[in-house]
Amino acid sequence: MSFFVSNAIASTGDKGVGSPYSLIIMLLMFGLIFYFMILRPQQKRAKDHKTLIEAIGKGDEVMTTGGLIGRVVKVAETGIVTISLNDTTEVIIKLDFVAAVLPKGTMKAL
Repeated sequence: MSFFVSNAIASTGDKGVGSPYSLIIMLLMFGLIFYFMILRPQQKRAKDHKTLIEAIGKGDEVMTTGGLIGRVVKVAETGIVTISLNDTTEVIIKLDFVAAVLPKGTMKAL
């Protein structure tokens, strides 16, 4: 006499073993979900950011990942960009840290 398992369940002897392919199918489904929900969008964002970086030139108004907004003064081949924040302040950053290219006139509007 068991207090935790009813006699009807205990007497069947069914171990609940399904098809051996069900585990493989489930793992494939999780792999597909992982690819389409995480990897593919990340690769698309990286590709878009790379094209954004390649299009940056002198005179563009940009925003950095740190939130600085300025005008590009010089772009070096080594991946370094000089940004003028105002008439007297210039900042040197890596080109990878440019988050967005802003429309012309954004700095004057601020």
